[in-house]
Amino acid sequence: MPDLSTSLGSLTLKNPVLVAAGTFGYGLEFAEFFDLNKLGGVITKTLTLKPRDGNPAPRVVETPSGMLNAVGLQNVGVETFLKDKWPGLAALKVPVIVSIAGFTEQEFLEIAKAFVGVPVAALELNLSCPNVSHGNGSRCFAQSADQTRAVVQAVKKIVSVPVFAKLSPEVADLPSIAQAATEAGADVLTLINTMAGMVIDVDSEMPALANRTGGLSGPAIRPLAVRCIYEVHKAVKTPILGLGGISSGRDAMELILAGASAVAVGTANFWNPRAPMIVLEELSDLVAKKGKSLRDFIGKVKQTA
Repeated sequence: MPDLSTSLGSLTLKNPVLVAAGTFGYGLEFAEFFDLNKLGGVITKTLTLKPRDGNPAPRVVETPSGMLNAVGLQNVGVETFLKDKWPGLAALKVPVIVSIAGFTEQEFLEIAKAFVGVPVAALELNLSCPNVSHGNGSRCFAQSADQTRAVVQAVKKIVSVPVFAKLSPEVADLPSIAQAATEAGADVLTLINTMAGMVIDVDSEMPALANRTGGLSGPAIRPLAVRCIYEVHKAVKTPILGLGGISSGRDAMELILAGASAVAVGTANFWNPRAPMIVLEELSDLVAKKGKSLRDFIGKVKQTA
């Protein structure tokens, strides 16, 4: 077996394949399809301070090579999560990373405080969901270097576990936002979140989503993810968790060559609940054929033949 071990900052992973927030339930729902302990780690559905019903239906629509979702961060809230969901997750033998989102900086802090003393592997700050309105207007936190810096810095003062900053591709200069997150103390950068898109039903002449717009994900955005990861990897030394359109081992390797130390499978989970295992098996075969360890490929895209 090839050496697939990797790390995200101080977090050591036995392999680089995780699951992306919002695509894998709270983490245990997929246990009937495969042994979750074979993953590199699990990232939960994004949690908000209070329970949310999310956006009205329809909330998901298929697009060429992908999908749009406007779920709107539907979740049970932090209190119920800790009471009903966390005990089962705590029994897993792989790192469990909890994704959180606030609509103000203060909400991020209140959620982070709720996890002080809870043995999560890390907190992922969802600074970039395009499907909800934020307390700072229509812009998400990750579209401002100052707001990104402020939230990351504030949370880092509260928690002792690693902090991931999940950033948006919808900015003019992503490396500068990544730099702000790094300067604020982010241990890992999660790249990329979905980007806003829209589908109109020509027959009804109305938007296909009740929310009108939604986050575009799936294979359609993989080239964008590769470009973003490549540019950020050149600009900062912070480890990168790469996601965006991964459904095969070759897809995963593409993001790793661009600079990701680990990857997360997202949209593929919707059409195949065993997608993470398929990616892991194919990536393992690919690394074995090349006769190297996984770490030898991180950011090693060749510039010339």
